[in-house]
Parts: sequence; C-alpha cells; structure tokens
Amino acid sequence: MTISTVCSGVLLLLALSTAAFPADKPQYTVDAIRYGTISDFAVRGLVEGADPSRKMDIAMVVWLVRGNGRNILVDAGFYRDQFFKQWKVKDYQKPSEAIAAVGLKPEDITDVIITHMHWDHADGADLFPKARIWVQRDEYTYYTGDAWHSPLTRGGIDPDDVISFVKMNMAGRVSLVEGDNQEILPGITCYTGGKHTYASQFVGVSTAAGTVILASDNVYLYENLEKHVPIAATLDATSNLKAQDRMRQLAAKESLIIPGHDPAIFERFHGPAPNVVRIE
Repeated sequence: MTISTVCSGVLLLLALSTAAFPADKPQYTVDAIRYGTISDFAVRGLVEGADPSRKMDIAMVVWLVRGNGRNILVDAGFYRDQFFKQWKVKDYQKPSEAIAAVGLKPEDITDVIITHMHWDHADGADLFPKARIWVQRDEYTYYTGDAWHSPLTRGGIDPDDVISFVKMNMAGRVSLVEGDNQEILPGITCYTGGKHTYASQFVGVSTAAGTVILASDNVYLYENLEKHVPIAATLDATSNLKAQDRMRQLAAKESLIIPGHDPAIFERFHGPAPNVVRIE
C-alpha cells in the first residue's frame, strides 16, 4: 500500500466523520444592557426574610445574545406610561433605544425570549417589529385565560401586555416553548424555573466561556445565590431553591449565573459601552 493510498483513506475517513458528527453548537456573546434604575426598592421584596428597612436601587436590564446570524433579546423591558406613574424610574431609556449603544436598531432584533409575563420583562416585546417572540406555552395560556378569573391570580401582569401578546400571536410572531429543557435555537436552551409566575423560565446560552445562565427573576440578586435564599416574590419558595441548584449544575461556573436586577452585574463585568457589560 502506497503512502498516497493511505493519505487518501485518511482524508476519506475525516470527510465521513465530519458529515456524521456536525460541528459544535454556535457560540454567542452575551451583553447586559441597563436601560434604567428603580430607586429605593425594598430588598424584602427581593430576598426572603431580608431586613424590612433595607432599600436599594435595582437595575432594569435586558440581555442581548448575538451570534449565528441572530440578535436575540432575553426579556424586553417596559415602556408604557402607566408604569412610570407607579415607580420612580431614573436614567431611563426605552429598551428599543438602549440597544443603539451596541449598534442595533429595533428592527435588527430577530428574537425576543420572554422569561415571564411580568410587566418589567414583557411590556417591551412589541417594540421589536421583526422579532419572533418566545414564551412558555403554559405561561402564555394561563395569562391570556384563567389568570383573569380572579384578582388574586394576575399580580404583576398588565392587561395591555396581554392584549399585545395576543395580537402578536395572531400575526404569527409568537412561538410557544413546550416546557423544560427546550433548545429553541442552536445553543439557546429554555428551562422551566421556579414559580415566580405561573410558568417562568430561564435561559442557557452557549458562549466561549461555557454555558451562561440568564436567570432573570428566578434569581433577583447575587444575594439569593450566595445565601441560598429564595426570592421573596414566589408562589413556591422550594421550587425557587431547586431552580437555583439546577442553575449551578448547568452553568459553566457560578459566576456565569446572572441575576435579574442586581446592579452589581455592572461592577463584576466590563463592557463596550456605558451601561453595557459583556458576560464572560
């Protein structure tokens, strides 16, 4: 057997191997974009059992996931007038304008993953006219239906947002995530979270540093993780702690579990623009 014959055989095996085993999943970048601050928020509303006198300014954040030809937002913030009557918001930019800091326009966003239907995460979904909207099926079904049969089951859900989601669904723009551990796009996986809302979710993202977990409100602050304390606003504290434990298993390292509202995100990471940090 000649050397050329052996080389040809090796090349053939490599070609067959490449065809049989597809390339690794795409790797994305993840940026946290701060679009505002709510002042003097009671920590007791974030961390179960916290001192009632503690207050802090919390960060209002959307997460931009870029790669594989897509610009994906995890959560969409808020913009409707009624929320500014209820909350003291400073340093505010409409989420669709805040993304200009990373060179994007609203129509550049290809996908919006909604972790849950609370107003400060879902309200801005309709600001991105070309985006596909991803939300858990059970979350969408409940908050467009049974939740409105009792005033006790719709806290934090805004009627205008529900109407907006129904309209986007009628326009064919909403994709319903079918429960836990669903890879909705290559390298982007949705996991069912604790019972912060009826069917909240968190998101795992494949990056060069490994899996980043965007916890959103399944973890409000780093304090929840560090003290292993549930979030205060939950329908089931045990489910929240189980979600925290699972995130530790899924993330490449604990520092890559990113809470929903902690201003310390913008101290622990650095970024390409004011109010933007790269999670890595």
